[in-house]
Amino acid sequence: MMELRKFVAPEFIFGAGAMQLVGRYLSNFGAKKVLIVSDQGVIAAGWAGKTIDLLANEGIDSAVFAAISANPRDTEVMAGADFYHQEHCDVIVAIGGGSPMDCAKGIGIVSTNRKNILGMEGIDNVPIPGPPLICIPTTSGTSADVSQFAIITDTREKKKIAIISKTVVPDVALIDPLTTVSMSSYLTACTGMDALVHAIEAYVSTANSPLLDLHALEAVRLVCTHLPQVLAAPDDLELRGKMTLASLQAGLAFSNASLGAVHAMAHSLGGLLDLPHGECNALLLKHVVNFNFPKAIERYVKIGEAMGLTVRHMPIPTVKEAILTKINNLKQEVGIKKNLGQQGATLADIPTLARKALKDPCMVTNPRFAKQRDIEVIYEEAL
Repeated sequence: MMELRKFVAPEFIFGAGAMQLVGRYLSNFGAKKVLIVSDQGVIAAGWAGKTIDLLANEGIDSAVFAAISANPRDTEVMAGADFYHQEHCDVIVAIGGGSPMDCAKGIGIVSTNRKNILGMEGIDNVPIPGPPLICIPTTSGTSADVSQFAIITDTREKKKIAIISKTVVPDVALIDPLTTVSMSSYLTACTGMDALVHAIEAYVSTANSPLLDLHALEAVRLVCTHLPQVLAAPDDLELRGKMTLASLQAGLAFSNASLGAVHAMAHSLGGLLDLPHGECNALLLKHVVNFNFPKAIERYVKIGEAMGLTVRHMPIPTVKEAILTKINNLKQEVGIKKNLGQQGATLADIPTLARKALKDPCMVTNPRFAKQRDIEVIYEEAL
């Protein structure tokens, strides 16, 4: 008998020109003044200015908050919430990658709950929903525009916390492949690998379901097929659209099935070393798949097929090696070539990293139970 499962997603518009609809949606919300949450890279690319103009065309005032790090911090969320109130805003628009979108989610729930963002860590710990939130992603990977996750760095503990709640699902996502053309090659690679990890972890999650499996496997297929292609032809809007679709499909899957050890370990690692999230995922993926494989063999066979591998009649050990080789080759092909040691992690860091990873909510749905030493070994293998 099938277990109970839920499917939560925002209203979303997908396709070239989607961001042009932001003013219409804000008018429908009755917005008087909008807080635009962005970052300096997105401002430099012109997307924040474009958003301001679209709002002005509808007669809607706005204020911009862009004091956000690559991994948004608790202090930045709190400063943004103060700014939201000072400017008398009533709706939030996030334009950017995962950092502005996660920060915007945090600003929203802090502004309504009037408590520190760190006090809402975990699953369903947000009593009051935030104000209306529209997300316009400019990367293809984080899927914060459709997920019920917000990831914030705890600056005192040097770790990332996960806030998982339906209250942080955006009201609307305007998913426009045109906005992703401004990404650098390395950001394209990191966010693309992030989408792949979302899809794989959702598919093998203990909370997987038929409602989500199709989305997860299609995301795996799209990333493995099109990520190398888009890096070779970064101005190809058709290919950008394929990667944007991959991010959406993966987001719908993991937002509902949750994730696993890759993300739990990446949150711990990113909190300590302030590394790009997608890069952390890419460096850990092969090693976590190797650990998890015995507990989800049939599911990994399906993942291998979605990757384009002919694995159906292979011996099981050969299937595993084929998938691990595919992951490693893809990572190398898209230019993610350093290991954790080259990025600053040391053996001395590993016990602390493992301890924090085990407490991450994403670890709950990992297909294989892991102890402290298990996680330490995976980090060691990735050094």
